[in-house]
Amino acid sequence: LAIKGTFSIPKKAGEQPRLLEEQVPLVEADTFSGEPGLSSPLFEVDYAPVKNKCDITLVGSAYAPAGRATESVQAGFKVGNLSKVLNVHGDRFWVASHAGFAPSRALPFEQRAITYDIAFGGVDRFHEDESRHDPYMLNPVGIGYHKELSDALVDNTPAPCTEECDKPILKPDGQYKPMSFGPVGRGWLPRYKLGGTYDENWLEDHFPFLPPDFDEHYYQSAPVDQQTPHLKGGERVALLNVTEDGKRVFQLPKIDIPVVFFKKKSEREEQLANLDTLVLDPDNHRFTMTWRASVKLRNDMYEVPEVLVGKATRGWWRARDLGKTYYPSIEALIRSKRTDALEDES
Repeated sequence: LAIKGTFSIPKKAGEQPRLLEEQVPLVEADTFSGEPGLSSPLFEVDYAPVKNKCDITLVGSAYAPAGRATESVQAGFKVGNLSKVLNVHGDRFWVASHAGFAPSRALPFEQRAITYDIAFGGVDRFHEDESRHDPYMLNPVGIGYHKELSDALVDNTPAPCTEECDKPILKPDGQYKPMSFGPVGRGWLPRYKLGGTYDENWLEDHFPFLPPDFDEHYYQSAPVDQQTPHLKGGERVALLNVTEDGKRVFQLPKIDIPVVFFKKKSEREEQLANLDTLVLDPDNHRFTMTWRASVKLRNDMYEVPEVLVGKATRGWWRARDLGKTYYPSIEALIRSKRTDALEDES
């Protein structure tokens, strides 16, 4: 069970996030910056069965300070004790010299999207021999990676535009950490290895269920350095150069969401949903929080015919125990009776 809320990012210090009238719906399919599977993941489906940690992702842009075009800027965020900052550059290219290759000077920019599309990686498919093409599995949709280092194949090709603050990218065949704030692709390293082994043994002994070596951490979509213990609400959030004004500071809403799973034979299981996903969307001046609760089924989905999310009144519980329909007011009762009468007439 996933419960999602959309809130405003306050513009002024001391202001509290507001629950927005227009709510972002649950994501029902992974979305990308371009062609699915061949571009950067932006939002991942919200229906993960379980998340043992909280994913924190940011979908947005880096902004030049004071709106004046710049070649490079540091951009990032801090949520509670977790922080991440990276360097964002304007477009760069590999330049060949007698000493090898080096990134060119960056072109100035005022705003640019931060995605894995401009991070170190990609597929070295520049050689005419396809057998020598090589993907950078930490980020196969990125740019700047070359296995073949001839001048003709590398010179003047795109170089990465994001990098770690203390580890600049210096060569096209290096082993660099792709830097972005969005979800990690399901088929990328190191994530795909958590998905388990799908071989003949799995087909014969476990299909259609997950393989025995499946690791639930596969459901975590954020980079490992953007995963944290479940948030509680109330954590301080600071944004750096991902908004036009350069900095925002606010606190996450603290919202407890009780959940009751009603089972057959009058059984029920009560939980407090875990806050396990935070998506910062500063370009749209909003963020979403997703809480999750789950129960293990013995046989099938019909074991849980009803779920209550949030707190119900004593009147609701009393009506349910008596097997009656609950009406929060006389007006609601009259409205229901009128609707029933109209349906009978038709």
